[in-house]
Amino acid sequence: MSENVVHLHKPTDPPAPDTAPTVLTVVPDAPPTRPVPLWVRSGRAIKTGVTHERTKSTVRAVARHGLYTLNGGRIVTRRAWDGRTGSRYERMIRAAEAAGNLEAAEEWEERLQRFRAARHHRRMDLLHSPVEAAKGVAVGAGMSIGALVALGVVMAISTGHVGDVITPLTATIDFIALLIRIVQIVWGPALTIAPFLALLALWSVGRKQQAAPNWALPANVRNGEGEPITPSIVVKALRDLGVPALARAIKEMGDAGASMLGPIRVAGCGVEVDVTLPSGVATNEVQGKRRKLAENLTRHEHEVFITIPEAARTVRLWIADSGALDEPIGPSPLVTDETLTANYKTGRAPWGQDLRGDAAELSVYQRHLLVTGLSNQGKTAALRALALWLALDRTVQFWIADLKGVGDWAPFDGIAKVLIEGPSDSHCIQATEMVEDAVEEMNRRIEAVRKDPSLIFPPLIVLVDEAQKAFMCPAKGEDGRPYGGSKATSRYFMAVREIHNQGRAVDVLMWQGTQDPTDQNLPKLVREGAHTRASLVVGTESQAEMALGAKAVNAGAAPHLLRQGLDKGTLVVASDGIAIPAGQSSITVRTHFIDDEPAAEIAARAKALRDGVATLRAIDRTEERDPLADVAAVIGDTARLRTDEVLKRLHALDTAVYREWNNGRLKRLLEEHGEEPKKSHGVMVVRRDDVARALANRDSDGSASATQ
Repeated sequence: MSENVVHLHKPTDPPAPDTAPTVLTVVPDAPPTRPVPLWVRSGRAIKTGVTHERTKSTVRAVARHGLYTLNGGRIVTRRAWDGRTGSRYERMIRAAEAAGNLEAAEEWEERLQRFRAARHHRRMDLLHSPVEAAKGVAVGAGMSIGALVALGVVMAISTGHVGDVITPLTATIDFIALLIRIVQIVWGPALTIAPFLALLALWSVGRKQQAAPNWALPANVRNGEGEPITPSIVVKALRDLGVPALARAIKEMGDAGASMLGPIRVAGCGVEVDVTLPSGVATNEVQGKRRKLAENLTRHEHEVFITIPEAARTVRLWIADSGALDEPIGPSPLVTDETLTANYKTGRAPWGQDLRGDAAELSVYQRHLLVTGLSNQGKTAALRALALWLALDRTVQFWIADLKGVGDWAPFDGIAKVLIEGPSDSHCIQATEMVEDAVEEMNRRIEAVRKDPSLIFPPLIVLVDEAQKAFMCPAKGEDGRPYGGSKATSRYFMAVREIHNQGRAVDVLMWQGTQDPTDQNLPKLVREGAHTRASLVVGTESQAEMALGAKAVNAGAAPHLLRQGLDKGTLVVASDGIAIPAGQSSITVRTHFIDDEPAAEIAARAKALRDGVATLRAIDRTEERDPLADVAAVIGDTARLRTDEVLKRLHALDTAVYREWNNGRLKRLLEEHGEEPKKSHGVMVVRRDDVARALANRDSDGSASATQ
């Protein structure tokens, strides 16, 4: 048995850890806390209850469903009002007028007139309907009673009992009494239930339309608008796209479809991501569901663009930040930088911005240009912005025909050598003759280059705005050839085709702006002759193909999906003169808008660079030539020449003057001076001696007149 030894002196060495004595520390009890007042505890409880998420959800749910019913009633009332009145048509008319679409406004106005006429006809019918209804009821009741009595007679004859004559009539009366009894029993409960059924119907309408404030909507709907684009959101949007093979493939992927996506990159005012589709899913299946994909991504349709890059089975999605495309872009560098210059050969026009927010610059060197789209969407502004930039190169010449004629091209007075302004047929004729003169200038340059390949000519831009009017011009020349049209006899069509074929070799370029393209006002051969094709919003996919070509549209170009009136100045461009992302055939450009006053200032800078240009306001066809001397010149030393050969040589001598000459005009010329063409071996010819005598007769007549 061991005993504990208690040492009475303090040890000099510190005790070892395992032998150290245990020290007990006595901690006094804390003083009692003051009780929390009841009103404080009640306030905290109330605050906790009010701010609890479950309470918020309950309040939202009550408010949401109550507003569904209230706003559902408002929606039903409005629908009923629209059905009974012409307010729907009036709204559409105002919307069309606000968008500048007068044709649609006229169409809706015609529909409104038809609706009012039909409503008036129905109301007139109501004046006569009570009398007609009473007559119908009387006749129907009489015929029914007669039929029942006849049936009773047949039964009485069959059974031999006279009382059976009224048996069908009695049975019918009993059946009617039974129906009345059923209605009496059901009527009370029906009146009680009907209001609840009506409220349920209104609630259903409001719920379907999400007719409640954003704060009262469910969380998945309330927070969905404009949410950041993440891989899971993109995959979910693709899964719910309605393509069965794509949905199955995503479900079967171990990583839930994330392997389909490339990196999500910031691209301007949005993001861009490449999606490699699984086997069995075609790219056009995704392209065709652009609206559904946009809505799955909580975006509007115009905020999602789908293009096809070079990689196989891949679509490229560009998804804008919510509302970003509705914000205007900055002013043009032509307005903000007065030192900016242009160079036709090496420069690029600052046209606008692409969807990434990068500068969209266009090279116009040896490229024919076509800009099309619906009316009042920015076509002239887009063309004029390019021309204003190019005007800062003093070597560039302009021949301009503005077939709208409202002054959009007035700043080019003093820059352009020819400026035609006006919408009439006579202006279309002048525009056609301007393009034909450009053909002659092109041919002159080509002939000169053949003789001296070192020759360099100043660039000539032949610009026709509202070119559809020239194609649709019904006027005909003296030779019977139409100015408009799309056949080989059409003067404007053939002149444009000739410039498209050979003009770029000698820097004679054709720029055209046209609206609402069709095969009649923009023939296929002309639109395909342009190297740079740009389209604003158009009405249909077929028009988009006319504007840009089927290849670009099949690869994702969609000017028909732009919003009329809201996407003014937004162009879809197909050209090798602008930087387009690899694998794409087009690019969407938001062009800078240059108003009239800044345009005049830029034009003034361009005029200051030039020595002074006398602008012709019309093509002058009255240039004085000596036709008789010209006939003598083209005959030369030949004793006689066939009349068709004479006309051919005159045409080559000066197409502008002799284009419309024919055999009759040549005959009248010689007859005026006492001579006329004669036949030789059955062919009409012009003799050199006859022309010489005609010249001598004219000269002698002129001398005699001068003497007198």
